[in-house]
Amino acid sequence: MLTYEDLKANESINTYITKADESLLALGYTEHSFAHVTRVAETAKYILKELGFSEHEQELARIAGYLHDIGNLVNRVDHSQSGAVMAFRILDNLHMEADDIATIVSAIGNHDEGTGVPVNAVSAALILADKSDVRRSRVRNNDTSHFDIHDRVNYSVKKSILKINEEHSIIKLKLIIDTRYSSVMDYFEIFLTRMVLCRKAAEKLGLQFKLIINEQQLI
Repeated sequence: MLTYEDLKANESINTYITKADESLLALGYTEHSFAHVTRVAETAKYILKELGFSEHEQELARIAGYLHDIGNLVNRVDHSQSGAVMAFRILDNLHMEADDIATIVSAIGNHDEGTGVPVNAVSAALILADKSDVRRSRVRNNDTSHFDIHDRVNYSVKKSILKINEEHSIIKLKLIIDTRYSSVMDYFEIFLTRMVLCRKAAEKLGLQFKLIINEQQLI
């Protein structure tokens, strides 16, 4: 079986990830490079492992997480769909089983809040992992006086934890926000659609989604 570690060592894939992030840098977006995709991959695995999914499904989630943003190489608009097409070609050329390719491609093609739907467990885990990666280190603009709202919101997040409770009934995204840089309303302004998608993804996994900011439950 083609593994996550195989993909991480693949020079062509890593070039696509690097170049996709360079395109987003030129557009003024936050970091979408190896720190982001690796964190998403490992968080997606954590979700499925915690819920008792097979090691094989956990591996597919990690692969989907690692590849999920390569579509930004084509364009930020509809990057989930273009990324899914790119992932199909890559994985097919690497002789992955068709059933596994289908699972990964559908997850990547459905991870964006504009058009995404949690169609299976891997896609649900990918959505939750991707949308919960909010942190100061993703901001690349060093001039706080010229932050846009995405910079402000990410920079304000001092701590972000995604955790499933022991009863496996609730998944919580807990954020500690420094309100000197961003208000809670700023967060909602740009992330409300993402949080709605997270709620749908959690429901697909039989969980309730809770958003807690500065110890106050908001969703």
